[in-house]
Amino acid sequence: MSKLRQHGPFAFFCLLFILPTLVFGDCTCEKEEEDGDRNRTEALKYKIGAIASILIAGALGVGIPILGKTIPALHPDRNIFFIIKAFAAGVILATGFIHVLPDAFENLTDPVLKENPWGKFPFTGFVAMMAAIGTLMVDSYATSYYSNSHFENNINRDEEKAQEHGGHVHVHTHSTHGHAHGAVDTSPSTELLRHRVISQVLELGIIVHSVIIGISLGASESPKTIKPLVAALSFHQFFEGMGLGGCITQAMFENRAVAIMSLFFSLTTPVGIGIGIGISNVYDESSPTALIVEGVFNAASAGILIYMALVDLLAADFMNQKMQSDGRLQAGANISLLVGAGCMSLLAKWA
Repeated sequence: MSKLRQHGPFAFFCLLFILPTLVFGDCTCEKEEEDGDRNRTEALKYKIGAIASILIAGALGVGIPILGKTIPALHPDRNIFFIIKAFAAGVILATGFIHVLPDAFENLTDPVLKENPWGKFPFTGFVAMMAAIGTLMVDSYATSYYSNSHFENNINRDEEKAQEHGGHVHVHTHSTHGHAHGAVDTSPSTELLRHRVISQVLELGIIVHSVIIGISLGASESPKTIKPLVAALSFHQFFEGMGLGGCITQAMFENRAVAIMSLFFSLTTPVGIGIGIGISNVYDESSPTALIVEGVFNAASAGILIYMALVDLLAADFMNQKMQSDGRLQAGANISLLVGAGCMSLLAKWA
């Protein structure tokens, strides 16, 4: 039961594979892609290539930081880990600001939507703001819940041990090779619990926009549209995976949980592409329903990613005592952050 509570947020991830299937619309004769650009057979080849490329890039990206357990150079305590994580955080921040949020604005301000209410209120900014506030609340409440839960479990365990040993607990300590009276605190620290919450909430935000991106690419029948997206999304998936992998590594999950989270991340966009391919005959990205659902999901995802990048990734590391006391590390992390954000921003030219 405790494992179920600890990894409960994964139940929400499963829903994210179902909700995007609501993005359907009645077929219309108006298409954004001109007939001259449409080539279903050639587009399908690029889509299959995109699935393989993005899957490999995502798996490598999320796997590299996790290898820090066996490769000393990639251990979370090493300077290079801070540099890589700053770069990945820059990628995630640029993804929210440069890629996802503008798409949401475009979706929810499309002339196809009714003027009332979509033209009378800035829903994109509102949804992004509420998503950021919601992420803060989840961050706070989840950390508090896990902390209280482990604290109560410790008390109950100590009471059981005290009853078994007549009112006190014998604890063997390897440092003194003797015995001491007291309780063993085996619960994760508050910092470790924070890392666990951060990694799960960050994956939630990444999965939301990855599914939407995958469906859009999979439903497209224009090779000219797909070709630049393959390289751009592979780059994006690789470095976004490094950011998530760094958080998973710091959270020190059990191997099973690490495998599940890595698998979810790696498969999300390819599965989205597969869904897009399957619904390409009935999917109309210019329909009001599709625009609203995509816009709301993109805005919410942007709010989550921006909050996580600034608060839980960058602020946490840049205010870390290790970085504050090392000027070279601080300068390197700042440069890495700017390069990551700059590279991801540059990709907006093609994707």
